[in-house]
Amino acid sequence: MSTKPFSRTLTACILCRSPDLDLAVPLEPMPVATPTFKLPDHLRNRDDAIAAASLDLRLCRACGHLQTTDMVDPEFNYNNYVYKTSSSLGLVDHFRGNAEQAMARYKPAAGALVAEIGSNDGSLLRFFKDRGHRVLGIDPAQEIARQATANGIETWARFFDRSVAEEAAGKHGQASIILANNVIANIDNVGTFTAGLDPLLAPDGVFVFETQYGADVIDRTLLDTVYNEHLSYFMVRPLATHFDRLGYQVVNVDRIPTKGGSIRVAVQRKGGKRAAAPEVGAIIADEERRGMFGLDYYKPFARRVKDIGRQLNAIVDAEEKKGRFVAGYGVSVGTTTLLHQFGLTKRIPMLFDDNPERESHLRGPGYQIPVLAGTALAEKDPGAVIVFAWRYIDPIAKKQDAWLARGGRFILPLPEVSERTR
Repeated sequence: MSTKPFSRTLTACILCRSPDLDLAVPLEPMPVATPTFKLPDHLRNRDDAIAAASLDLRLCRACGHLQTTDMVDPEFNYNNYVYKTSSSLGLVDHFRGNAEQAMARYKPAAGALVAEIGSNDGSLLRFFKDRGHRVLGIDPAQEIARQATANGIETWARFFDRSVAEEAAGKHGQASIILANNVIANIDNVGTFTAGLDPLLAPDGVFVFETQYGADVIDRTLLDTVYNEHLSYFMVRPLATHFDRLGYQVVNVDRIPTKGGSIRVAVQRKGGKRAAAPEVGAIIADEERRGMFGLDYYKPFARRVKDIGRQLNAIVDAEEKKGRFVAGYGVSVGTTTLLHQFGLTKRIPMLFDDNPERESHLRGPGYQIPVLAGTALAEKDPGAVIVFAWRYIDPIAKKQDAWLARGGRFILPLPEVSERTR
């Protein structure tokens, strides 16, 4: 693999380690540092901290896994990480449902250990703790782990691996349930990660993880979920093959709406007491029937991305001809993706965001876009606003009702270009 200051290029499949990776979707590169980071002062003005890394999606010929190949250095990423679960609208309620399903379906004994890899601020584990279970979080984000521990959810500020699993099992015993939500897609070698489960998972335990479903990303044009932190876009067949090879069995797959389309997958050791749900085979059969493991499946997605970019730039052109400008709303890692994919990094003069802890500018190679409070939108009065946080258009529109009443218009970029007025 090649090495860059804050990223490296992977040369083998994240699941099966095959070097045979075909270009499935060419995408524009994006900065290694995004709004999920809070860069320290000594890195803030370094060009290599915001240098672009490849975002191309590649398909493994051997197992059919879809992935990017440029990985941001985990130490650089998580030592500067600021995103918290509790800051995402509706996510804590989603985790409540996740915990209730896990307890009802897998029935951990009273006081059993529930561990979570990538536990962030402990929002999910708290539901298990409130039901009398022992809990342990493992998360490399130092400050977030410290705060979670201070708030009553013991969290080790470590990257998960086999040695951490052995240490955790030695101190707390084995876990009836190991959780990992929106984590496995960030790992560059899932085989090593899976091998690390063995010391910590009880013999009849279950590993339950959520991750973006690759089919939903492609079918629904969920482009804002594609970024360098997310290396993998999982289909069920390659996952099932991977776990089978390492002595595990996929027993449940639930389609869930999180992030526009995700899967919740449950895995046990081969020969475990749970029978595989029929949905597992049905989803795999559907993936094969629809040709998800061939390059042709990805061509319409690539065409839609280019078409959306043309439409948005035409809107900017039209407003500029009127002597007006187009702003953006929402500052997130997804915003960074969309600005780059649609060629808007130098065409959007300002962004609005409702997070009081937002940075003053969104930075990338060759640009610094000012970020203003949402309350400033009416005063600045752009000709139109592209809502990069398009999933949250309803609460955003409610806050900006007065501006909309004056003729303002919001442009939603995904899953297709549409307009929202009063």
